[in-house]
Amino acid sequence: MALVAAGAMTMAAAAPMLTPSLHTRSTVPLLADTALEAVAGKEPVGSQCTKTCSVGACEAAGSGGDDRPHTADDDGHQLPIQRVDLDPESVTPLADPAGSLTIRLRADGRLTDVSVTDAQGRHLAGRISDDGACWHSTTPLRAGTRYLLRAMAEDEDGLPGQASWALETAPPPPGNRLTAAFGPTPGVYGVGQPVVAELSQPVPAADRQARRLVERSLQVTSEPAVQGTWYWVDDSTLHYRPQTYWPAHATIQVRSGLDRVHVTDRLYGGPSQPLTLTTGDRIEAITDVAEHEMTVKRNGHTIRTIAVTTGKEGFRTREGIKVVLGKERTVRMRGDSVGIARGTSEFYDLPVSYATRLTWSGEYVHAAPWSLESQGAENVSHGCTGMSNDDAAWFYDTISPGDIVDVIHGYGTPMTVFDNGYGDWNLTWKQWLTGSSLAAVPRYPAITTAAARLRPTP
Repeated sequence: MALVAAGAMTMAAAAPMLTPSLHTRSTVPLLADTALEAVAGKEPVGSQCTKTCSVGACEAAGSGGDDRPHTADDDGHQLPIQRVDLDPESVTPLADPAGSLTIRLRADGRLTDVSVTDAQGRHLAGRISDDGACWHSTTPLRAGTRYLLRAMAEDEDGLPGQASWALETAPPPPGNRLTAAFGPTPGVYGVGQPVVAELSQPVPAADRQARRLVERSLQVTSEPAVQGTWYWVDDSTLHYRPQTYWPAHATIQVRSGLDRVHVTDRLYGGPSQPLTLTTGDRIEAITDVAEHEMTVKRNGHTIRTIAVTTGKEGFRTREGIKVVLGKERTVRMRGDSVGIARGTSEFYDLPVSYATRLTWSGEYVHAAPWSLESQGAENVSHGCTGMSNDDAAWFYDTISPGDIVDVIHGYGTPMTVFDNGYGDWNLTWKQWLTGSSLAAVPRYPAITTAAARLRPTP
C-alpha cells in the first residue's frame, strides 16, 4: 500500500485580531510548506513524540546517513520510514505505510488540534504527544482511502496558525482478507455473556504487532460504558468481557475496523458484519453444594431459594462460575455420552425436562423427580444440578442464555475457562489482562467518533 499527499497546503491565522507584526515574529513557520511533516510506520511508543532523527541530520545505526526520519521498533531498533513530501508539486509514495500515521511539527511550538477524516466523515482516532511535538493515530490507515487532515498549532508565544491537506492511500492488492465473525447471535442475554470474535485466518502470537492491530480494530462499546478488553483464546478466537459483569439493560455494540487495513505481509482486512446485543436483568444462581441449596437473585435481590442435589463422589459438579449456554424443554440423557458404560450400575438413559445447559460436555440444571428425597439433603447426581419439577420449570422460565450460575463450597474440579463453555469469569481481571496483546503497551484513550479536540494540558 502506498500513501501519497495531494492538494495545496492552506495556512491561515486562527485569530483574526492578530496584527501582521505579530505574525512576523512567530517562531512557528506555519506559512512555510515545511511546517509539518507526515510519516507512517510502526506505532509510536510512549507519551512523548516518536523517537526520530532530525531530517537531514540522521545518524541512526543502519540508516546509511540518509535524511529519512527513523522510529524505534519494539526492540529499540531504528526503522527507516519515508516521509510524505507536502509540496503539492511533488508526490512521494511511502514504501510501507502500514501502522500509524504521525504528524510532526518541524519547529519550536506545539500542536493544539489535529483532525484526520475520510470521505465518509469517519475520524482516524489519535492523540497528541505530551510535549505537543507530534500527533499519532491510535488506529491504522486504510488502503484505498482519501483522508483530509487539519492541524492547528501555536508558537512559543501562543500565536496560532493552521494547515490542511489531503492524504490518499493506494488500493490493497488482490488476495485473502481477514474478517471477524462476532457472536453470539443478536438478541437479549444475561450479564455474563462474553462477546466472541472468530477470525477468518489465524494471527500467530509471535506476530505481536499484527495482534495489537487486530485487537485494537475490534471495537466493543456499551451504554452504560464499562471497562473491558479482548483475550486471545487461540490464534483465531478472541473473547471480550468487562472487568465485572455487564450492567443490566445495557446495549453492546461490536464492530470491526479491519476493512482495508494492512495486517501483515500481503494480508489486508475485509468487511465484517457488526453485532448488537442487549442485556436483561442481572440474574445469578448461586449453588451451594455443601448446603444442597440454590439461591437465585435478580438485580441483587433473592427471588427464590431451591433445594437441590448435585454430583456425588466420582461425578462431582464442577466448581466455579458458568454462563448459561441454552435451554432445552426436553432432552434425552444417557450415561455413555459422559463415559459411563452400558450395563454398569451407574448407567442411565432417561428423558429430562426443563434442562438448562451449562457446559458442552453435558452439565445441566434440570428437573429430577426421581431424587426428591435427596434434594436439600445429599448429593446423588452424576454431575448435574437436580431439583423438583416445579422449581425446574420456574428456573427454566426465569433463566436466559448469558445468565450466571456460580457453584460454591463444592468438591469438584474447577470449571475450565474456554474449552467447555464460557468459564471466562473464573479468571481475575489481572489474569484476563494477560490474554490481551495490548496489556504490555501504552493504553490509549478510548476510540471515539467525535471530532478530535486533543489540546495537551499545559
